[in-house]
Amino acid sequence: MKIGMLTGGGDCPGLNAVIRAVVRKGIFTYGDAFVGFLEGWRGLVDDNTMVLDLEAVGGILPRGGTILRTSRTNPSKRPDGIDRCMASLEKNKIEALIAIGGDDTLSVAQKLHERGAKVVGVPKTIDNDLGGTDYTFGFDTACNIVCEALDRVHTTAEAHNRVMVVEVMGRDAGWIALYSGIAGGADVILIPERPFDVDKVADSIRQRHERGLYFSIVVVAEGAKFSSAEPGQGAPVLQDMGKDEFGHVKLGGIANILAREIEKRTGFETRAVVLGHIQRGGSPSAFDRVLATRYGLGAIDMVHRGEFGCMAALRSNKIVSIPLIEAISRNRVVDNEMIQIVDGLFERAADKQVV
Repeated sequence: MKIGMLTGGGDCPGLNAVIRAVVRKGIFTYGDAFVGFLEGWRGLVDDNTMVLDLEAVGGILPRGGTILRTSRTNPSKRPDGIDRCMASLEKNKIEALIAIGGDDTLSVAQKLHERGAKVVGVPKTIDNDLGGTDYTFGFDTACNIVCEALDRVHTTAEAHNRVMVVEVMGRDAGWIALYSGIAGGADVILIPERPFDVDKVADSIRQRHERGLYFSIVVVAEGAKFSSAEPGQGAPVLQDMGKDEFGHVKLGGIANILAREIEKRTGFETRAVVLGHIQRGGSPSAFDRVLATRYGLGAIDMVHRGEFGCMAALRSNKIVSIPLIEAISRNRVVDNEMIQIVDGLFERAADKQVV
C-alpha cells in the first residue's frame, strides 16, 4: 500500500518514534511505501510532501520535534480546505492516511473519514487529556522535565526563604501539574478542574511558615482559574485575545498574577517561574519512546486490518482500536479519585490545595 502520514498541532517528544515505527514495520512486514505531508494539515492542503523511507527515519528515535514538521492549520476553516485535502490524497495515490495529533488534528481526520478517506489516528498530546486512551506519549517526558525543574527550584526557594510559583502546561486538564507536583514535592497544586481560592492558598503557605518551613512550592497549570471575584473572576488568564484556527485562545501568565497575590496576602517574597515550551522540547523519555513505538506499530497494523475511522489507544497496557469520534468527543480530565490521592499527602484539611 501507499500510505500518507502527517503530524499536527503542537510538537511533542515521541513523534519521530511513531513515524519511525510506522515506516519500519510498514516496509519490513507489509512492503508499504510512505509519503509524509509536511507541516500538518497544511501539507495536505498545499500538497507539500516528502518521501518517508528507511533512510529518512534512520536515527530519529531519540530526536524531539518531528521530521514532518507541524502546524495548527485547520482545513475546515477554509472554504475548499477539505476538498483540497481529498484532492491531494487522490493526486498522490494515497490508499490510507495516518494522522498523528490531538483532538484538533483528529477532528479533521474524522471529517476526512466522513468524506470517504481511509484514515487512522494516533493520539498525541503532552497534556494527556485525549479521550479514550490511558496515556499519550510526550506526557511522561513533560512530567520528567517539570519534576527536574521543581527539584532545582526547591533549592533556591529554601536558600532564600521564598515562595516559588511554577506555571506548567495544561489548558483544560491538570495532569502535568498533578503528576509533576506529586513527583516534585509541591506544597500546593492548582489545576483547571478545580477553581481555587487565592486566600486559601495564602493561608496554606502561612501555616507552613508557622511550622518552621520558610519556603513553599506552588505548581499551577496554565488553565487554572481563580474562584473568587478577584483577580480572575473564574476565567483562565490569557496572554492575548487572539485565537488559533481551532478557536483556542493563548493561555499564560497565571503564575505572575498568583505570585503577586500570594506576596500581597502573606508578605512572603514570592517569585514566578514559567516553564513554557521547555516542557515540549528535547529528547523523549524511555517510556515515551516505547509507548510511541507501540502506537506506531499499532497504527500500521490497523491500516492493514482495514480499521479506518479509528484511533490507536492504550487501555490496560494494550494497544487497541477505538472510533475516532469516541476519542474527540470529550477531554480526559483529572478525576476526583486522583485529587483525593493528592489530598492524602497533606497533613491537615486546610493544607489540601488541589481545590
